[in-house]
Amino acid sequence: MNRATVGHWVRTGARVLLGLALTSAGISHLGSARAEFQAQVPPWVPLDPDFVVLASGVVEIVLGLALIVLYHWKAWVGIATALFFIAIFPGNISQFVNGIDAFGLDTDEARGIRLLFQPLLVLWALWSTGGWGLIKRQVAKWNP
Repeated sequence: MNRATVGHWVRTGARVLLGLALTSAGISHLGSARAEFQAQVPPWVPLDPDFVVLASGVVEIVLGLALIVLYHWKAWVGIATALFFIAIFPGNISQFVNGIDAFGLDTDEARGIRLLFQPLLVLWALWSTGGWGLIKRQVAKWNP
């Protein structure tokens, strides 16, 4: 196998793994971990926390499945997934700032480390799908 083929399979594996993780997290939003996810909804969000958790769970399931099956749209799905990770980041910040214990994150240190992983999820979504390359190509079209 040449280097390009290995790189393709590594990215594909990373994309599918992210898709499975998102789908699993989305399912847990709808059931077993619903109350813990509700605790992460920032108090300033003007919506019912249960609605936010259910809606974000459905979005995670849709994005997760799209990462796995929509190969020809993978770059666009990667960008959408990265934007989703950015959109939910305030919930992680709220958990840290307000000292909310959830998902085993029961210290400021653990919650702070969790904050550091969110940008990595954004990068994972963009790298594993080719989304970063699509962004660069689109920007180049607008800035010749």
